[in-house]
Amino acid sequence: MARVELIMPKMGESVSEATIISWNKDVGDVVELDETIIEIATDKVDSEVPSTHAGKLLEKLFAADDIVQVGTPFAILETEDGGSEAPINTERTDAKAQVEIVEKKVEKTLKEEVVQSSKIKDNRDRFYSPLVRSMAAEENITINELKTVSGSGKDGRVTKSDMLTYLKARASGSIGANESAPPTAPLQTEQEISRTTRAPNEAINIPNTGDTEIIEMDRMRKLISAHMTMSKQTSAHITSFVEADMTNIVNWRESVKHEFKRREGQNITFTPIIIEAMAKAVKDFPMINVSVEGINIHIHKNVNIGMAAALPDGNLIVPVIRECQHKNLIGITKSVNDLAGRAREGQLKPDEIQGGTITMTNVGTFGNLMGTPIINQPQVAIMACGVIKKKPVVLETEHGDVIAIRHMMFLSLSYDHRVVDGALGGQFVRRVADYLEKFDVDIVV
Repeated sequence: MARVELIMPKMGESVSEATIISWNKDVGDVVELDETIIEIATDKVDSEVPSTHAGKLLEKLFAADDIVQVGTPFAILETEDGGSEAPINTERTDAKAQVEIVEKKVEKTLKEEVVQSSKIKDNRDRFYSPLVRSMAAEENITINELKTVSGSGKDGRVTKSDMLTYLKARASGSIGANESAPPTAPLQTEQEISRTTRAPNEAINIPNTGDTEIIEMDRMRKLISAHMTMSKQTSAHITSFVEADMTNIVNWRESVKHEFKRREGQNITFTPIIIEAMAKAVKDFPMINVSVEGINIHIHKNVNIGMAAALPDGNLIVPVIRECQHKNLIGITKSVNDLAGRAREGQLKPDEIQGGTITMTNVGTFGNLMGTPIINQPQVAIMACGVIKKKPVVLETEHGDVIAIRHMMFLSLSYDHRVVDGALGGQFVRRVADYLEKFDVDIVV
């Protein structure tokens, strides 16, 4: 018999620690090679960590909700391999090799928990993994319906394969439809939200009249809630607006989209065009591409633009297009499509949602004219793009003013007034609009 330490793998270049969400094995359980032993969280991205050895779990070195540093042992297994017993809590010569092996396995299985539906909670009788809960939530499966799914895992645990089999049968009509979703909780009254004497983080007591369903935020919603609240408490938010004439871009995209799709195998949207304009404007106004740490301002050389993306469950994630100043329109388009697609599928890596220097969010996707977004700390600016809408506009021509139908879009820039004054913020968002309006319609993509 030999004792083996399982090492916390590296999840990305900028990720140095992970939080254990749950243990899939108890002390004394047999663990197979490559079997998931723990589920971990890094920021908004969750993943399953497989075991690098087969054996019996002797000791858990950390509990659920503990933070574990990358490269640190988190469990001890007893294996049937021959050899002398390895010392515990000392440096091992094969630790690096173990980390590299697990890193490769984790990279293949890395997935983001986009939803932990409040309708699906674990109970004493049955455990549901985050992946199963996510699949159930996406298909609007309630806890009562999930209880009817036969599990092939340990102790009747429902696995991914079980869910796929059930969903296939469900789609064919061989089983009953899912239960209807519960009613939405009513909004708070104005009286309940206007108490000025309440402490900033004090909980609001809402009377329960019996017609209210109480649910807990899922993990991602808790992260978003804390991050947005922190941002408003940290930065002095201010927003500037401009309106951009997108007519030339709309017509150009309409003329090239089919050929671009045929040649590149993907769609060209307005998002990469706007991101390219932002990157050009940052070059003109580099003090908008900064971060704040206390009284220090960090000026970033690379333009890493975060792209806020709404997930199917309504939550939000911000993958980052890196070094936009070095990419042309085709390169930005491919990055945007790749990150957006993998965000929806829950396959982003931790590094891909970190390191942004300025953010763009497209509220026009939902038909909104404009928005006042919250800054993604520690950045100092975020730009919202509204819906592109036809409207009558007064144009100045050599023959006088005329009224014409143009495709117009509002741009709104929220910025941190601690370090970005109105002149800089207003000039930057105006320059983005200028680049959009002067877009080269003769460009070949």
